[in-house]
Amino acid sequence: MFISHASEDKSDVVRPLVNALKEAGLSVWYDEFELRIGDSLRRKIDKGLASSRFGVIVLSKAFFGRGWPEYELDGLVTRANSGEQILLPVWHNVSKKEVIGYSPSLADKLARSTSTHTVEEIAAEIVDVIRAPTA
Repeated sequence: MFISHASEDKSDVVRPLVNALKEAGLSVWYDEFELRIGDSLRRKIDKGLASSRFGVIVLSKAFFGRGWPEYELDGLVTRANSGEQILLPVWHNVSKKEVIGYSPSLADKLARSTSTHTVEEIAAEIVDVIRAPTA
């Protein structure tokens, strides 16, 4: 699973989410685990995107319009459109109106919001989705 996010959201949402997912035994591509000094960011991100069946996108005001998050989102959407990946959006301190203004197609996806669910509840639901048998 690939986690796309803005760096400003790491401490509030992303690290706790990643830790909960790893504690549940899931394999998570997360920049702090994968990137090392001297690495090519694009190559490492592309490898993570290509090898992940699920893409968690933490959408926030900090995410919108940012270079690397936009790059990751483009890759996630491309793979989702081809059926190779499933997008799992998480909204952090953003409204539906703000998400629609950023991306109407992302606003159409059922998401979980940190305003209505705890990070632990969101992580548990992601685990359930990933472990659910495919039809």
